[in-house]
Amino acid sequence: MTYILHFLGFGQGGWGAALLVASGVTLALSVLGFLLGAVFGALSAGGRLSRRLVPAGLAKAYGTVFRGIPDLLTIYLLYYGGSIALTQIGKFFGSAGFVGLPTFATGVLAIGIISGAYQGEVYRGAYQAVDLGQFDACKALGLSGFQSLRLVVVPQLMRHALPGLGNVWQLVLKDSALISVIGLVELMRQAQIGAGSTREPFIFYIAAAGLYFVIAVVTASVFRYGEARAWRGMVHA
Repeated sequence: MTYILHFLGFGQGGWGAALLVASGVTLALSVLGFLLGAVFGALSAGGRLSRRLVPAGLAKAYGTVFRGIPDLLTIYLLYYGGSIALTQIGKFFGSAGFVGLPTFATGVLAIGIISGAYQGEVYRGAYQAVDLGQFDACKALGLSGFQSLRLVVVPQLMRHALPGLGNVWQLVLKDSALISVIGLVELMRQAQIGAGSTREPFIFYIAAAGLYFVIAVVTASVFRYGEARAWRGMVHA
């Protein structure tokens, strides 16, 4: 036990502080990517629900592509494709050498795009679960389209969406580990560095698994609380 604490402690030679900082990076990356995905998901759901051919087609293509190709491939395409574009722009203005995209920003964007494809389906299903009588009531009250969404539809939509969003969040948390492939030092990458430096992979990967588990449990409880609060006073199947 003392041997393990030596590596995971906060004293000299310990990696505890580095692992906690990396856990904070993982949490920030996941939260920002999930929130960006909510924007992409809302736009995707709106397109899928549209009666216009172009928005519906674009939204369907977006969801099909980014739910179909491997998440790791999406990350690589964004990072290296964006870096190549930046390098060419830099050369145009006289800069020499490779210009890489910021890894954290690229990770947030990649997770946002990937999770948005899943969140779009969650929002679309939740919208269709709202009772049609609610839309008739909005018309009877003379509410505008925006007022209907803000005051009536979205609050009820979120009741149905929260369980699905909780599942998407767990996917986001796991996908955050993939961002290590472009050099971001988040929890998985920090565990790899510690394992390679000390030649104690089992200790560091078990520690990383424990930290991921803590983050998952705490954040899942937030979604459960939100779901319970959204359905408070309501009878549902």
